[in-house]
Amino acid sequence: MGFGMFEIMFTLTFVLIFGMIIVTIIKQIGEWNKNNHSPRLTVPSTIVSKRTHVSRHHNANTGGCHTSTTYYVTFQVESGDRMELCVDGREYGMLIEGDHGNLTFQGTRYLGFERT
Repeated sequence: MGFGMFEIMFTLTFVLIFGMIIVTIIKQIGEWNKNNHSPRLTVPSTIVSKRTHVSRHHNANTGGCHTSTTYYVTFQVESGDRMELCVDGREYGMLIEGDHGNLTFQGTRYLGFERT
């Protein structure tokens, strides 16, 4: 007997989800590797904006809920280019829009900001 419609859909769904997980892992490893091979730069910049992204995760088994917040700061360098970098919550709280200083980063990795 051949595969029924359910077995085909189940297999396709499993392969699709597994493939998406593998692609995400490969992209994350690629970004990590690119950052590690990028030079550490310190450039004069201004903080132009800040934002947060709150994710909410439900656990169907326990009925519990978990939230996590990701913090982003947008810096503008002397050339006028802008870059949005992910920072930790403590840094986010210390940075203020309009602050001028020296941004240190490596690829897409935020390393620090020193006010001038």
